[in-house]
Amino acid sequence: MKTQAGLSRWGVLMLDTQFPRWRGDIGCPDEWPFEMVYQKVEGVLPTEIVKTAESLRQLEVLPPFVQAANQLISRGVHGITTSCGFLVLLQNELQSVLTVPVRTSSLLLLPHLLLENETVGVLTMDDAVLGHAHFLAAGVLPQDLSRLRIQGVSPTEEFARAIMGNQIQMNFDAAQKSVLSCALLLQQKAPELRHVVLECTNMPPYAKAIEAATGWHLHSLHQLLKASSAEASK
Repeated sequence: MKTQAGLSRWGVLMLDTQFPRWRGDIGCPDEWPFEMVYQKVEGVLPTEIVKTAESLRQLEVLPPFVQAANQLISRGVHGITTSCGFLVLLQNELQSVLTVPVRTSSLLLLPHLLLENETVGVLTMDDAVLGHAHFLAAGVLPQDLSRLRIQGVSPTEEFARAIMGNQIQMNFDAAQKSVLSCALLLQQKAPELRHVVLECTNMPPYAKAIEAATGWHLHSLHQLLKASSAEASK
């Protein structure tokens, strides 16, 4: 399926997971306007990636991602993305060694959004470990870090429990309730917000419910890949 003259086949570097992938999730190929080609990075679990920048660098996870990305390129993909927004920390390293465009994370949308909005929100899997290093890797200027409003989901509720625990089953309604509670908490803390980025690629299945409850304009990896594809087709 080629709907774009440019990046019509995206290769997705998938963490080694088994939890359900509903429509809108990066791991579900439905509803994307281009072909999605998947490559699992064997043995790399969510708990190894959803970390502080310092902890992630100590694990030296770059080599298996480069290997998996090159396998995708050999299968004819036009661009590389990932299944976890925290992998923005590998954005520059991956782009420097790969021969196709790399878009690791929806956080790469932040610099543009900050040009047009006084504050921008981020919903994330874990706000305790998503830090300045991730935003700087996404291209956010140091002087703009204070304009970000960040909220993570509860680590004990269904969404985080199932994903971080890499469970085979996850209750959709309970997971949506958890993500929605996270969104409402952020709105309570920062009522001025109008634009919010979903860091986690597992959150888009709940986007409609979040928008209905908050009135926000949500931005995710969907928008990033579509924009990148459109730009490449010019």
